Amino acid sequence: MDLHVHTFYSYDATTSLKEVVFYAKKRGLDGVAITDHNNVEGALKLAQKSNMLIIPGVEVTTQRGHVLALNVTKPIPPRLSPSETIQRIHEVGGIAVAAHPTTVYKGGLRRQIEPSLDAVEVINSKAFPFFLSTYLGRRLAVRLNLPQTAGSDAHHASEIGFAHTIIEADPDVDEIIRTIKRGAAVPVGKPIPWKTRLQNAASDLRRSL
Repeated sequence: MDLHVHTFYSYDATTSLKEVVFYAKKRGLDGVAITDHNNVEGALKLAQKSNMLIIPGVEVTTQRGHVLALNVTKPIPPRLSPSETIQRIHEVGGIAVAAHPTTVYKGGLRRQIEPSLDAVEVINSKAFPFFLSTYLGRRLAVRLNLPQTAGSDAHHASEIGFAHTIIEADPDVDEIIRTIKRGAAVPVGKPIPWKTRLQNAASDLRRSL
């Protein structure tokens, strides 16, 4: 499963809900987590209309970086402290994953990592430099003794699936979340190719003109 996917319900993404399903299947994924910026609307709509396994989520902007809230169906207020954000996520039955924590320019959690986190995203396909970010992310997760996840952080349909998490569990959202939380998930992936990055950047530029 790709545990970090954006749709056009994020201000900086272009992927339609139909494209999420098409590209996820094209990449051989069994499901995805929709994690739009501070918005659960796209995740809820896709979960209702798709026969693919969809984990509803949100990428929450905190005062010190971003946190992925997985298995949440209600908005989490942005701009809270990381600890309060995580508490809100737990209150609505979700798990909190540190999003790209070792990539400064992408809004990773800065300074001290909160001990109440449930997992660390150690592979993020958009991270640069990718291999250094992955190395530091894995080292951080090991040091904190936290489960590891991976996601593409796709903002365009063609980026979906370059990183994903192997989860041996029944195709049930709650069971998948429990499997992640107990550390029985394996992050794998690679960086988004530069050709794909440049094509998507050029597309964004054309839309802005």
